[in-house]
Amino acid sequence: MLSKKCKYAIHALVYLARRYQQGPVHIHEIADREKIPKKFLEAILLELRKAKILQSKKGKGGGYYLLKKPEEVNLMEIIRLMDGAIAMLPCVSLNYYESCEECKDEEACSIRIAFVGVRDETLRILAGSTLDKMVATNPQLE
Repeated sequence: MLSKKCKYAIHALVYLARRYQQGPVHIHEIADREKIPKKFLEAILLELRKAKILQSKKGKGGGYYLLKKPEEVNLMEIIRLMDGAIAMLPCVSLNYYESCEECKDEEACSIRIAFVGVRDETLRILAGSTLDKMVATNPQLE
């Protein structure tokens, strides 16, 4: 399940993707339009900035804007950044692997084998779900 932080990050990024190359967007606008608490949004946007997904501009006319093109930002990247592992079991995680305590033979484990397939399909879908595609499905500003 996605954390609230991750859901807010996705909403903010989709909003910024809708405004791509239209100049910086003030944090108050994003918070108001996407119904995200401003303090929470500030921390999320800073994390996205550190990850070089966003950039910010200070002063009058300042705000946040996408540093990467919308087609270069996918849900897999955002979820990993905000929530960590995507896999449902630690023994199938690509980036956060841990062996399972109860497993006797990881290579022959039928549970692990099934969840490798779930992980692979999930990653395929998330990698293909880019901000530009998400905007295209509902291009209207909400």
